[in-house]
Amino acid sequence: MPARRADPSIRIALIDSGLGMLPTAGWLRHLRPDAHLDLLMDPVGMPWGGRPADWIVERVLGVARLAVARGADAVVVPCNTASVNALVPMRAELEPDRPVVGTVPAIKPAAAAGEPFAVWATEGTTASTYQADLVALFAAPGQATPVPCPGLADAVEAADADAIAAAVGAAARHTPDDVAGVVLGCTHYPLVSTEIAAALPGVRLHDSAGAVAGQALRRLGLCPAPGAEPAGVTVVLSGDEADLPARARAYPVGAALAAGGRVDAALLPPAVREPGRVSRV
Repeated sequence: MPARRADPSIRIALIDSGLGMLPTAGWLRHLRPDAHLDLLMDPVGMPWGGRPADWIVERVLGVARLAVARGADAVVVPCNTASVNALVPMRAELEPDRPVVGTVPAIKPAAAAGEPFAVWATEGTTASTYQADLVALFAAPGQATPVPCPGLADAVEAADADAIAAAVGAAARHTPDDVAGVVLGCTHYPLVSTEIAAALPGVRLHDSAGAVAGQALRRLGLCPAPGAEPAGVTVVLSGDEADLPARARAYPVGAALAAGGRVDAALLPPAVREPGRVSRV
């Protein structure tokens, strides 16, 4: 394993096949702008969802090794598919030298509210035992309604406004009228939380991006310091350094990350304004 860098600044790597990492990256940039962020995306291999589990593990581990070689002090995986399939082997290889922080949909806090809620997710995640187990663990019987959102993640990835509107509208029509909350069960969905909130007036959106960012800082022993001097943001696309894709810059948080300065809280997806404590995921 490569030696740790002599550079005293903190370097945090985020791993996802595409734009689902942006909300978590935005929170990290807001909370600790002095942490250098490596945004490692995989446009050549995307989407990871639907791939065989062995392929996902090998691909994600390869990206994680690249992150370590680049000097990552922590590796964050803001991707449900990668977390479910590769988090255990990643931790076995990388910890305890550096923390690995995964992503879990915010089903626990939604269930804790004690009111009916829906879980918006991709079709694959909706049908998965992973989601079913989380609902069974944290929600009361009948409290949660799964709502598959065909095409929404792809539309968000492409920054296609018309396709986003169509997918959000279809999912809203399949969401029961009595729900008080909606869990954004795909890391892409917070990027269009404004559109989702408009389609579901009065419904609280639950998202884990802020909590994942907060967990990463805790694992590094860091407290929030939003006024710190900004460090760099580096984008790596399937192994090669590049600019942040134009479709990422179409979102306010992506444009802010590309600009290289601080990220104001007002630019972050509005589902969760304060990152709360989470269990070690």
